Amino acid sequence: MHTRTLTAALSCLAAATLVGCDPATTSRQPAAPTPSIAGSAMAPSAEDDKPVERKAVANFVGMGLQSAQDKAQADGFFSLKSHDSAGRDRLQAFDRNWKVCSQNYAPGKTVPVDTELDFGTVKLEEACPAKDQKEPEVEGGKMPNLAGKSVKAARGALDSGTSITVTDATGDRIVFLESNWQVCTQSPSPGVALRGQPVKFTAVKYEESCP
Repeated sequence: MHTRTLTAALSCLAAATLVGCDPATTSRQPAAPTPSIAGSAMAPSAEDDKPVERKAVANFVGMGLQSAQDKAQADGFFSLKSHDSAGRDRLQAFDRNWKVCSQNYAPGKTVPVDTELDFGTVKLEEACPAKDQKEPEVEGGKMPNLAGKSVKAARGALDSGTSITVTDATGDRIVFLESNWQVCTQSPSPGVALRGQPVKFTAVKYEESCP
């Protein structure tokens, strides 16, 4: 009798070691709820909903480029660019050496302050053109008339893979800083279909006359 009791006790102890004798200890606890994606998404901030401020554009024509940029930034406009009004594709490397001839938004026009303002400029010693001179473009796959255009602008009008030769029309000078040289002659002639053929220019400096 004692032997059977001891055996039963040992069996229960072994079972308890593996799974536990108390059924309450084997019941699974409910899983923690998974946070929903919608609930974890950040709510938009008040700043995101705030409309962009609008301001009137000042009259920048006649100002030095640096002064115009400073004025625009003081007014809240920080997206600024400039271009060469003479159509020579020159870079405004030193803003204080350039003056504003035109602007892409009329003075007094109210626009959002994140609007890009673009100033047309020439160097201080130059006169502003009556209107901005556009850089040349190829139209209909034909050679444009590039006479009088800067060599840099002429080169920029053609496909980047075009083979181009530029020589001094009056001598054997090296054509350096192409925005300071103007095209005198060109080959192919204006109107000729462009099929990847090499292009030749002769040029002189802008203060010189073509021979």
